[in-house]
This record gives sequence, C-alpha cells and structure tokens, in this order.
Amino acid sequence: MATAPLTRPHPELPCAPTAPALIRWSTAAFADEELVVLGDERLRFGDAGARSAALARSLLAEGVGKGTRVGVLAPNGPDAYVALMAVTRIGAVAVPINTFFVASELAWVFEDADIQVLLTVPSLLGNDYLDRLEDGVPGLRDQRGPELSLPALPYLRRVHILGDAARQWAAALPEPTTEDRLVAAEERVSPADDHFVIYSSGSTARPKGVIHTHGPTIRQAWFIASQHDWGAGDRIYTPLPFFWIGGYIYAFLASLQNGWAAICELRFEPGETLRMLERERVTATLGWPHVGPGLAGHPDFAATDLSRLKGPYHWELLAPEVRMPDPGLQVYPLGMTETATSHTWWPAEVPLPPETRGSVGQPAEGWEHKIVDEDGVEVPVGVDGEICVRGGSLMRGIVGRERAETFDADGYYHTADAGHLDEDGFVYFIGRMGDLVK
Repeated sequence: MATAPLTRPHPELPCAPTAPALIRWSTAAFADEELVVLGDERLRFGDAGARSAALARSLLAEGVGKGTRVGVLAPNGPDAYVALMAVTRIGAVAVPINTFFVASELAWVFEDADIQVLLTVPSLLGNDYLDRLEDGVPGLRDQRGPELSLPALPYLRRVHILGDAARQWAAALPEPTTEDRLVAAEERVSPADDHFVIYSSGSTARPKGVIHTHGPTIRQAWFIASQHDWGAGDRIYTPLPFFWIGGYIYAFLASLQNGWAAICELRFEPGETLRMLERERVTATLGWPHVGPGLAGHPDFAATDLSRLKGPYHWELLAPEVRMPDPGLQVYPLGMTETATSHTWWPAEVPLPPETRGSVGQPAEGWEHKIVDEDGVEVPVGVDGEICVRGGSLMRGIVGRERAETFDADGYYHTADAGHLDEDGFVYFIGRMGDLVK
C-alpha cells in the first residue's frame, strides 16, 4: 500500500490571511532583501512596501476602495508587484490582464470583468498598449480625461499610465491621502473579501473570470511556499506570468511569503536566459516543462555556471548526482484557475511509489475529490469519470454566473477533467472530458 504524501510541516501564517496583512508583515520582515529583478530594475521588499503604499494612498484619494475592480496590465517585474500590492492592500479587486491580448480582447475583458480603473504600462516589447486601447475601446480616442464616459464600457472611469507616456484620456494620480487612512482601509479587509479576478486560458471557449477571496488564496500560497526549500536569500527564476494563476500563487504571493527574489525577464530566449541565470546567481527555477530542455539543449549550457541551482524542478539543469533517478516518478500536481493552482499534491523531490506511476498525487491539504459519471453519479474506485473538487482554495465563483451554474448541490466543482481514484486515494488524470471517446 502506498504511503501518505510527505508534506513538509509548516507553521501557521505569521499574519492574518489577507493581502494587506501579508504585505505589511513581509515588507518589514524582509525589508533589505531583493524582491524582484527585471533587467537593470531592482526592488527591495521595503521599497516595494513604500511604493505600493504611496500608490494605494493615491487610489484611495480618488475613490478606489473595497470591491473596486482594478485592471493591471504589466509584465512580471517591479511595476506589476507595486500595482498588485497597492490594489489588494486596500481591498480593491485586482484583475491581472494578459499582456498578449490584442485590442479586441482588451476591450472584451474590461467589459466582462466590469473593470473600473486600469493601471497599465504604455508598451511592451514594441507593442503599444495605448494604441491598442484606442483601437479596441469605442470612443476612447475622443475622450478628454480624467473621468471617462464610455457607453461601450460604462463602468470604466479612469486609466492611469505607469511610465513616461501620456494620452488626453489618461488621468494623473491624485495627491496621496494620509497614512492613517491607508491603515484604516487595510484593517477593514477581511479573509472573505474578494482578492482578485483571474482569467482561465480560454483554450476551447472564452476565458472565464474566476473570483478568488483573500483567505483561501493566501493560505494556498502559504502551503505551496512551505513545501519548497526556498526562503530569504533565494533567487527564483520566475517566467510564470502573474495574469496566470500559477504565476500569481507560486511566484507573486509565494515570494512575498518566503522572502525570496523573483528574477524576471520579458521573453524566453535560451542563450539570453542562461546568461541571466548565471549573472543573477539563480538558486531555483519555475516555469513550464519546455524551459528545462530548452536551456539544457543550448550550446552555451555546458559553459554556464549554474552551480547554485537546486530542485525540485527542471532536473535537466541540475548536477547528475542530485537529479531524480527516474523522472517518470516525479509528480506534476493537477490544478486549475478555479482551484488557485494545485488541488493534488506530492512533493516534487520525492519519487512516487512505483505502483502509482502516472498519478498526479493525492488530494492536497484541505481538498476532497469525487469521480462522477456523465449523469453526475459517483463511480467506484478505479472507474474513470469526471474529477470533481471542493474545499481548499476553491474559487468563490465565476464572473456572470450564478452559484447553481458553478457548483453542484454538495458544493463540488465539476472540473471537466477526466480520471479516476485508486484505493489509496491517488488521483489519475487521463485528459479533458471533451477529448475522450466512449
């Protein structure tokens, strides 16, 4: 019989499970440590706390507060950290926006999420976001700021540009309100309040706007962070974008909790990335499975000093003596936007029991699973069906959908992932329900 997952013991959160409490604690506890690096830009925890507080005070001064939906259009880096911290520390709801969206997609997400305020960088990698906004949002080009009035987007009131650019429809940030008012606003944020809206990949339909609250997501990130041998002084390569749930939980929130530095880049190019990993003395890597082989297969790999690297991901980059002997026994947990990443777990550095090869681990801490047939009836152990989940960091809901459209009568979310459970509770994923043939 297989053993239970070897989760690392982890202490209680050192603060209340809300973004403002986490930000206040981490920016004081790790004040002198680097938080994020993007090229020549470097930002320490203490400075991120001060900059986000100043931005938060300006947002409060113009009426942003609990429940206001604020879009953040910026790549991983100091701008994204400061904006997301500022928005969520005052109880406003962050909506990280996909930096690859074209004009029509930007307009669509503003409408779907009812975004009221937008914080955006002016451009990225030669793409002018201000032109895209004018092309995608009817009437924006003719607006005169600072207060917008757009029939196509009746809730969008202001756009603030993070950087050296201007448009007649963009608003300048007002003078910040007082520190006392910021503290009072932060104290009124509860674990049950909405934290962020993040969009699914939309690979087969329109992306879904998934609503998550503070308590479950802060606790989920704390669990994930505690299961890795990373802490203050570590420097983690972080290509997972913050507009994707993996980047928001595994990188943005986890770095705040553990005190490590997120080492970011604007694009993945193996040769440039290898030089950056060496220059920044990176100690671990996050990212999709293609990252490891892409770097290891580059001609410069052998001459690159990656001696500081440790696991548990991208074993191809590690010294042979510390690699997992059988990579087929490494677990890649099953997760999704709706569950705030992983709802199954098994330590990535611990090989699976051989008889469970191919599983995605067991239910993660706080999660329950059931497998149902096409009629919603639970099936026996070993029988394939739809994987359903509840508990843990399950979303509050989906933008525009009622609860009855989202969860079943027992509170389970039907994931549309197909698989089965074995007698020891290991979960096996076999594909998406729509991809299966009876």
